[in-house]
Amino acid sequence: MSTDEAAIRSLIDRWSKAVRDGDLAEIRRDHADDVLMFDVPLPFQSRGLDAYMQTWDTFYTLAEAPVKFDFTDIEVTAGADVAFATAVGHCVTTDEHGKRLPLDFRLTMGLRKRDGGWIITHEHHSIPAE
Repeated sequence: MSTDEAAIRSLIDRWSKAVRDGDLAEIRRDHADDVLMFDVPLPFQSRGLDAYMQTWDTFYTLAEAPVKFDFTDIEVTAGADVAFATAVGHCVTTDEHGKRLPLDFRLTMGLRKRDGGWIITHEHHSIPAE
């Protein structure tokens, strides 16, 4: 495993732990100011760090403590200053009756190396169409 791949895997681990912990500052930490987010719930597209952070309001209204937010099948491809990562995410949402429902989703991240560290410039969560 290359140093860049290890750094990106560490970033994903840190970010997913921050989501589980509800630590908004850590969720925000490794994202570009102009991050582009494609998400499952509305809005399907948001641009900018403030808009990205608003998507977590929706997530936390549907999540129940303890928050489940884990990844398997993580794959990282890293060049000198651009990388992407894919993974399968696992979380739990609640329906309109408060029933907990498992939700598996796909994650794709686009990253750029800036000032020697990796930042997320694009984040895409998706589920298969039914």
